Amino acid sequence: MTFEEILQTIAWEYVWNPALPIIFLLFGLYMTVGTRFFQFRRFGTIWRNTMGKIMEARRGKGPGILTSFQAWATAAGGAIGMGNIAGVSSAVALGGPGAVFWMWIAALMGMATKMGEVSLALHYREVFPDGKAYGGPTFYIEKGLGKERGWPSWVWKLLAIIFGAGIFSTMFITMSNFSLQETFKATFNTSTTAAVGFGFLYVLLVYAVILGGIPRVGRFAEIALPIMAIFYITGGLGVIIVNIDKLLGALALIFKSAFTGHAAVGGFAGVTIMKAVQVGVARGVYSNEAGWGSSPMVHATAKVDHPVRQGLWGAFEVFLDTIIICTITGLVVVTTGVWQSGVGGAGEVARAFETVYGSAGKYFVFVALFIFVFTTTTGWYTYYETLLVHAFKNKPRESIEKAVKILRLVNPIPGFLLASWGMLAGIVPTIFWILADLTTGIPIYANLIALIVLSPVIFKLVREFEEQYLSKEDAERKTKT
Repeated sequence: MTFEEILQTIAWEYVWNPALPIIFLLFGLYMTVGTRFFQFRRFGTIWRNTMGKIMEARRGKGPGILTSFQAWATAAGGAIGMGNIAGVSSAVALGGPGAVFWMWIAALMGMATKMGEVSLALHYREVFPDGKAYGGPTFYIEKGLGKERGWPSWVWKLLAIIFGAGIFSTMFITMSNFSLQETFKATFNTSTTAAVGFGFLYVLLVYAVILGGIPRVGRFAEIALPIMAIFYITGGLGVIIVNIDKLLGALALIFKSAFTGHAAVGGFAGVTIMKAVQVGVARGVYSNEAGWGSSPMVHATAKVDHPVRQGLWGAFEVFLDTIIICTITGLVVVTTGVWQSGVGGAGEVARAFETVYGSAGKYFVFVALFIFVFTTTTGWYTYYETLLVHAFKNKPRESIEKAVKILRLVNPIPGFLLASWGMLAGIVPTIFWILADLTTGIPIYANLIALIVLSPVIFKLVREFEEQYLSKEDAERKTKT
């Protein structure tokens, strides 16, 4: 058994075992029912309170570090990354076109999950004397399970450690620019050494943002996120429009494969229904991070008047990430037929774009990939800082600030070293995606336990927000019309 096969067995038989996707979907359904199908009946409200109030969200009100929009842009930038391009392509290569359908289902349920965990993060966040606010799973595990529900300290601390260790382990994967270096090498036909050199320059650019801390990350994200989303969506729609005659067939294939699996074709090995579900949900979670517990950590820094106000941004984040951007990638690789190679990855997406844009297609994908990965790298820095602050929060403020400064200096290095080693050693990208699946799954277990136990708090917060805020907003809107 090869090392890759061992990792894949651990990832898909133990961490992302067949039961976990089902549990994840059932929990999303539970959250949907508990919030009275909020993401469906209140989608207009979500839109009006996010995209419809961008200017207001850019100002923010109350304690925190970032404005509501900056927090969302940072979280969305952290979520919209490699998973939206290479991840979706790999999902179709591993789980067939049906994996796209299960990504959709996971996202629709995940909108309620993300809204709930973001709301919890703000409800249980800690505001320091200087006005800075931090929150997230480790905070609501400690306060919600420990202080409010009286769980033994060793139990909630164990959950917090599992979550924190899982997220920190992604520093080697999320921060790894392996796929970016590989795409750079393929796009510009350079040597491996040149690709590693590009990776080093990438690290310097990362330092230019994260050395300014969370405020600079937020300012960068609010500019970069809208540009990168519009850029990629426009280019992807161009490919789909050119292949419009194949669109209905592609959609039919996605729906059919979701419930029947898919036989081997071309280089594609064939899959069962369960494999399509596993891969689709896993890649969906890796992409939109709903239930992962990562995004709530930056959302918790937002300056808002109510926790659920920011939760609406969390729900919209999942919609934009998966229902729009991941769908674009999925339809691009299916309508062009490149998925049948069974290879997956960013290279296959580039090949799909080349069928329409010629050689310019690969450059388009590289630029999109670069922006996506860069916003992910800088965005995820905020999660590591949050975990570090929680671990040192009872220490003197000087100790916390010193630890944060060290983190900023160390943060990009592990990923760069791993990526460079992978390039020089000629390691196939599949291993990195398997490692990504492992690091995705570990913290989910701890976060889901906390979300299940604290779900009554989420439902209470949502009802409170509807009664105290949305009812007034609805009345005012009716009066204006």
